[in-house]
Amino acid sequence: MLPKRLRRPVEAIYRFARSADDIADEGDVPAEARLTQLAAYHSELDRIERGETPTDPVFGPLAAEIRAHAIPMAPFRDLLSAFAQDVEKTRYANFGEVMDYCRRSANPVGRLMLHLYGDRDARHLAYSDAICSSLQLINFLQDIAIDYRKDRIYLPQDELTAHHVSETQIAAGDTRGLWHTMMHRQIERARKLLQAGAPLGRQLKGRVGLELRVTIRGGETILRKLHTDPGCVFHDRPVLTKKDWLFMLARGIY
Repeated sequence: MLPKRLRRPVEAIYRFARSADDIADEGDVPAEARLTQLAAYHSELDRIERGETPTDPVFGPLAAEIRAHAIPMAPFRDLLSAFAQDVEKTRYANFGEVMDYCRRSANPVGRLMLHLYGDRDARHLAYSDAICSSLQLINFLQDIAIDYRKDRIYLPQDELTAHHVSETQIAAGDTRGLWHTMMHRQIERARKLLQAGAPLGRQLKGRVGLELRVTIRGGETILRKLHTDPGCVFHDRPVLTKKDWLFMLARGIY
């Protein structure tokens, strides 16, 4: 759905983010080696900032687009900070810590996109942050079981304790006790955050606005599935089906 003029810069940004995220997440490379690789990514950003030619092939197209569109460097550094945190930090004491992670792992993507659209409106940036953080929270809820297998829990520890949900329960996929209550709290909070940013979908025009409206509908659809069965994360991870996509597109257009 992207306008043609934005496809190359978005592809370059995606390639950077995807490859850096894979360094943090994929394979069996020791943590120290992952951090070294991510530090090398920081060095490539430094080269771009100094006007030098990057050495890593991932950064050649990115450097060209950064210069062509005067893209700020801070969002790229925030993303690398979040990816490095994934290597080192596996538990989050409270929701404030989770949101700090979202601020660096998700919000930079929306801000980069708004920059490419030429949108500098402070309110739009706030809407974008709300949408991106919400989508990150939704992804955490989708991937509770997957993340646990990587020894990561993004659910706030104090809220798990308050609902008497233990790691043993998560490991066993046990939804007894207050699991549903705890999940409904997480779902409702993510939904409110998504709704807080939703006006941006109508304020951005053309294909950009349509893409965002469809994205918001996608988040709402996953939340609805999670709400219907908060235990599905252990046995039938909620995903978007072809029928969902058709419905989302129709709702995004009208």
